[in-house]
Amino acid sequence: MIRPCVVLGFRPADAAAYGRIIADADGRIARMVEFKDADEAERAVDLCNSGLMAVRSADLFALLERVGNDNAAGEYYLPDIVMLAASDGRASAVIETDAHEVAGVNSRAELAAVEAIWQDRRRADAMREGVTLVAPATVFFAHDTQIAADVTIEPNVVFGPGVRIEEGAVIHAFCHLEGARVGPGVSVGPYARLRPGAVLEEKARVGNFVEIKNATLGKGAKANHLSYVGDATVGEDVNIGAGTITCNYDGYFKHQTIIGDRAFIGSNSALIAPVKIGRDAIVAAGSAVSRDVADGELRLVRAEQLVKPGWADRFHDAMRKKKAADKKAD
Repeated sequence: MIRPCVVLGFRPADAAAYGRIIADADGRIARMVEFKDADEAERAVDLCNSGLMAVRSADLFALLERVGNDNAAGEYYLPDIVMLAASDGRASAVIETDAHEVAGVNSRAELAAVEAIWQDRRRADAMREGVTLVAPATVFFAHDTQIAADVTIEPNVVFGPGVRIEEGAVIHAFCHLEGARVGPGVSVGPYARLRPGAVLEEKARVGNFVEIKNATLGKGAKANHLSYVGDATVGEDVNIGAGTITCNYDGYFKHQTIIGDRAFIGSNSALIAPVKIGRDAIVAAGSAVSRDVADGELRLVRAEQLVKPGWADRFHDAMRKKKAADKKAD
């Protein structure tokens, strides 16, 4: 039978002030009544009106025209259309749902409360599916976060939209991931940030205070600390030393950095895009590389070191004498 109205009902922990639904075992609604208008027996019913209903479009406006305000509050109640349809001999139905599914949000506080309910459910789902959450209450998911079984997530990790984590990966504490794909066996963090377009292939490693954006790290590649890799393609088994920066933006356009398999990028290097580092190449620590590096080549870009024996001793002696003289003059 086609029902004129279908109402979502729920059983809240605190039923005060909710309208009541009196229905039979098959869900056919016998009566709907606002709390103010209910008698003691009706108020004892704990099936409440969520305020959500589906109404046949062919019936809706005709029923609305008949709604009056002859009630304790002198108000026009939308649920009255259910009883108006019943007076025409057409029974409506109630579908019962969990309270959190129909929770109302009328303030920032209520929005936060509903978010907390969703996060708790998502955490429970993740653990049931084989994900290890070391401190579940500190992990926050987005609506579309995908995490495979046997992934471990440490405390204080936040997932933005568009993240997929594959089997065996470990997300260490205090990481933020958004729009990223993390491959099997990958290690991320602690204190790492993966931005949109970050792709970490199998067993890659991203360590503390490393940021990856619109870049792919190949199988086994490592950026263990204090580096920024953006708009880049990094090959397999590459080592990116601490403090390495891909200089991808010239103030107007983004440019690509390409690093070949097994290349070694020394600490505190600046790779000035567009630039290509060849396979098995070495970039010496402290280098600012603005031209392509060939396969197997060493690129060393530093000013020549000057050595002046005894200079520091003479400097300290002169400064101590000057400081003593200034103090005596005061």
